[in-house]
Parts: sequence; structure tokens; C-alpha cells
Amino acid sequence: MTEIIQTSAKTGFDNEAYIKEQTASILERVDHFNEKLYLEFGGKIMYDYHASRVLPGFDPNVKMRLLQELSDKIDIILCVHAGAIEKKKIRADFGISYDSDALRTIDEFKGWGLEITAVVITRYQNQPQASSFKNKLERNGIKVYTHSATKGYPMDVDLIVSDEGYGANPYIETKKPIVVVTAPGPGSGKLATCLNNMYHEYKSGIKAGYAKFETFPIWNLPLSHKVNIAYEAATIDLKDIVQIDHHHLEAYNEKTVNYNRDIEAFPLLKRILEKITGEESIYKSPTDMGVNRASAGIVDDAVISEASHQEIIRRYFRCSVEYAMGLVDRDSIDRAELIMEKVNASVEDRKVVKQARQAAKQSGKGAKGHTETLCGAAIELHDGSLITGKNSPLMHSASSLILNAAKHLAGLPDHMHLLPASMIEKVAFLKEEVLTGKMISLDLDETLIMLGISAISNPAAQLAIEKLAELRNCEVHLTHIPTPGDEAGLRKLHVNLTCDPVFSSSNLFMGS
Repeated sequence: MTEIIQTSAKTGFDNEAYIKEQTASILERVDHFNEKLYLEFGGKIMYDYHASRVLPGFDPNVKMRLLQELSDKIDIILCVHAGAIEKKKIRADFGISYDSDALRTIDEFKGWGLEITAVVITRYQNQPQASSFKNKLERNGIKVYTHSATKGYPMDVDLIVSDEGYGANPYIETKKPIVVVTAPGPGSGKLATCLNNMYHEYKSGIKAGYAKFETFPIWNLPLSHKVNIAYEAATIDLKDIVQIDHHHLEAYNEKTVNYNRDIEAFPLLKRILEKITGEESIYKSPTDMGVNRASAGIVDDAVISEASHQEIIRRYFRCSVEYAMGLVDRDSIDRAELIMEKVNASVEDRKVVKQARQAAKQSGKGAKGHTETLCGAAIELHDGSLITGKNSPLMHSASSLILNAAKHLAGLPDHMHLLPASMIEKVAFLKEEVLTGKMISLDLDETLIMLGISAISNPAAQLAIEKLAELRNCEVHLTHIPTPGDEAGLRKLHVNLTCDPVFSSSNLFMGS
């Protein structure tokens, strides 16, 4: 089903203006410290899809472009928390563990012409998985350091800043004036790594400084701006709250915003920096510490506000699904609902939600051994078209959705079959009779592979394949939690997915 709605993709962010301002700000901070600057990178250094969603026009890899501008001046340290490796923590954007994401990050940096100077495994206690990760890196020629938890942290500053505290962990060797410290995700020990190395630098007579490269919250936008509220929605698991930086207000009589953890930690961090340097800190607030010129790239505030409104709704759906899956507690759902109320958001402000739910009502009974719920799906294309899909005995709703969208973009009629019925039947036979699978209907990952095979002899299938790239960044909603194969296929297509917190089957295990 196709419904045409006239919309236009608007840009609200200028990357070039942002890079110019941000680079100048970093170099100004380097000049202040003369000898060395440890620059902690908050958020994602690559593939910052949250930023690209709330700041339409933002290049998710703009930070890498910025680092290329500074490539002759930087060393790069990658931090990975040993506990995250051990717990197999997953990075949602890619569906891979944090240690795997660290490996991907190293490869990606090479692709940008940037080498990782060293990897540091933080809060290391000889955990088996972390030790295996260390061995793998070292056997591939990558320098690895391990840091244990800092003695005395957070209360005993004298012990923290001593040979038993920061001094007990090894110095990470660097040579360039800027040391970029990054990580696959939050809580990876970036700040401790910066301070640890600064302690060693000062013992060697090198006066190093610290600053934080941050994108959100945007310090010089109002507390109530939706882009800052969207940051709260994105960090529900961390319980971050955007607040007025009272340290900055008291020091300068200027209202700026920051988040609660940095505001609360500032007095301690200031004391630690002063203990390391032996001098009064130049920083009077956590806002002072930040190097954030994101507001310089905003060219259309209305576009940014609407995009942030939509991101808040997406985050609400994600939180609801995580609650259904047992990954978060009721408190997270309550916070997500409060954030929705704060911006007066409704789930149906997201156009694809209503369309997907209508499609579900029109769907038939699902496949044998699998779908007991009537499942629907909808996608909003960049031309404003709303396309839907629904489940059938031989195909998941996500599969029919993507085939319908590809046909629409290729100008093919709705009734045309891109996959031969005989091929679908043979695969169903293989899954049920030979592989003894319980779910025989085609998930999206399988459907995309079959579409590629069909294109060998079917020109229409080839036309459809050529249009799949146009689905990137389109909005998609499912009326149910996707199976692994559907989730993998949608992730590969790089759509912005939300779904209702409903399982498509009463089966507890969603395998093949």
C-alpha cells in the first residue's frame, strides 16, 4: 500500500562551519597549554548517528574529518572497559560487542589514514575475556596497556594523585602535542586515562592540560531546547539530566547547560587537576572544560527542533522494547514517558507508526511455528511516500515492506513478484524438512540474499536492488520486536527503526 505525502528533506546543520569553529577552538586550547593537551572525546567519534538524526545535515563521521585536519598533531588512545568485554556489552547501532567494536574502530581509523597509538584496557583484573582480547591485539602488533582501578577514588585525592594511585598504572607513551582519548562507549575510563597520563607527564616535567570534546548537550542552547532533551532521552540508562551549570553561572553570571554527572564531578576533578599540576586550575566550570562548537553549525533551528522531537519518540520506543526484553527496569520507562510529556510528544507524531498498525490489522495468519501476532511494517521514503508491508505464511512483514519499497522506487507495479514462488517454496522446504527449523517464513536477511540470486535472471529484481541504497536513513516502524534476521537486514540498510514492544510469537527463543 502506498500513500503519497508531500514532504521535503531539510538540512539544519552546516558541517563546514562546524569543522572550522571546532578546529580553531581545539588549537586555541592547545596553545594555552603549550606542551601537551589530553583531549577526551565524549560520545561516538565515528558513526554518530544520534547526532545526524537530531542535527539533519550532520555528517556522522565529521569528527574523523576534523581529526584528519589535525593528523600531524595527534596521538590516539583507545580505551576499552574490561567489564564491558566480560559482560559482552552490545553496541546497539551495529549489534556487535564493545570489544568487537574496538577492533572495528582500529580498522576504521586506518581507513581514514589515522593510526591508533595504543589501546588501554581499563579496570583490568585479569578477566579471562579481557585477557584474550589483549592477547589478540598484541599478536596483531598493537600496543596494549592495562590499568587497574585507581586507589582512593573518588574521595582520597592525596592517594589518587600519588604513586599508589595514578602512579601505579603505567604511562602510555605518546609523542604528539594532542592526545585524543576515545572509546567504543560511555564508562570506558577515558577521563581516568587522561589524568593517569597527566600525572606521569608532570612527574617528568611536562606541563600537560586536559579538555573534553563534547557534542551534547549543546552548552549554549537553552535548557528546554529539544536537542538537549533528546540527549536526556538517549542517555536514559545513564540517568543523565541536562541542568544549568551553576559553577559557570556563579563564576561568569552566564547561563549555560551541562549534564548532571559532569556538574556533580567538577569540584573533585578540579581538585585532582590542581593536585597534579600544583597550580590553580584555569577551569571554573565543567562548561569551561568543554570544547564544543556544535551550535556554530546550526543553520535552521526549526529543522533541528523537529528532528529532535522525532528522536525523543524513537528513544521512547527503544526503551519500551528494552523493558519488554528485560534489559532495563520500570524506572527507565517512567523517565522515557516523562521526557515524552516534557515535549508534548505522542507516538503517532511518528507517521510510520499509524501506517504500520493499520497494515497489521490487514495481515493474515503468520507462518507455521512462528507468528501468532498479526504483524505490520511501514517505511517513510525520502519523497514522502509511506509504504507498508504485512506478514504472510512465507514472508515476514519486514521482508514484504522492503520489497514493496524497492518496487515503488523502481517504478514497478505492486503485483509484480520479485522472488519466484518456486524459489521461496524450495527455501521453505530446506528450512523445515532438512534443517528442521521451526520458522520457515523468510526474514529480511534471507529475502535480500534471495533477491540478489533472483537478479541473475530477473531484470526487475536487479532494478529493485539498485534502489535499496535510497532507503538509507528512512524511517521504519514494525508493530512487533524484529527477529534477529529482520533486525540484521534493517541494520544493513541503515534505516531508522522503531518497533512496538510486542513479541511476534509466544516462543521465548527467537532463533531459526
